[in-house]
Amino acid sequence: MADFIKRNPSAPQGFFASEAAGLGWLAAVDGGVPCAQVRHHDEVSLTLRRLSSVAPTRDAALDFGARLAVTHDAGAAFGAGPEGWSGPGFFGPLSQPLPMSLTPYDTWGGFYAAERLTPMAKRAAPGLSAGARAAVDMVVKRCAAGDFDTNDGPARLHGDLWSGNVMWTPHGAVLIDPAAHGGHRETDLAMLALFGCPYLAAVLDGYQSVRVLSPGWEQRIGLHQLYPLLAHVVLFGAGYARRAEAAARSALIS
Repeated sequence: MADFIKRNPSAPQGFFASEAAGLGWLAAVDGGVPCAQVRHHDEVSLTLRRLSSVAPTRDAALDFGARLAVTHDAGAAFGAGPEGWSGPGFFGPLSQPLPMSLTPYDTWGGFYAAERLTPMAKRAAPGLSAGARAAVDMVVKRCAAGDFDTNDGPARLHGDLWSGNVMWTPHGAVLIDPAAHGGHRETDLAMLALFGCPYLAAVLDGYQSVRVLSPGWEQRIGLHQLYPLLAHVVLFGAGYARRAEAAARSALIS
């Protein structure tokens, strides 16, 4: 089977090496979700084993959810990058990756406020209304204060788990294009819900057959979607500003 090559001659230094490290870190979890196999990488490209795509099924979604819980349970420090990786992190599309901090924190709220929401909100500010900026600022303050912290320990996250980064193959779901780091397990699940995931209810059932989510997780979906929505304002324009504001306001009532 031919390989698949991702290439960007203008990629920032470390971009493809970071992705390769993330794929290896996630794939190392016994019983977790498989990842695309790295063949080779350099400063301008990443070569992967090509995957065959099939239509998803409910059984495959159940299995994916259960395996995702196992991947998450492998753990990592909040905010930390893949084990053995000391370079930068990135979030966003191949054509325009955004810098992503990989700095360990003791608490999820402190990490999310300082290393995710604050820098992305600054980048997105020109596309946000005054009301949206105020709502985001309030979420940042409450995150930093620990208002949204749960008893969940840090999870080993894919980090950019929208449905387009889940490949459905004859052997089940396979992960691609990670922004891997340690964070809150609800973040990956909220990303799956952001733009729709096939058989999402089955994914969640499979997940909770392995790890029951903390009470109130459904009310925190907007909180976890706020960072990627702010990134979409930065990358794709103010058309995402209303969704970002709605996510911030839903977080404040969760």
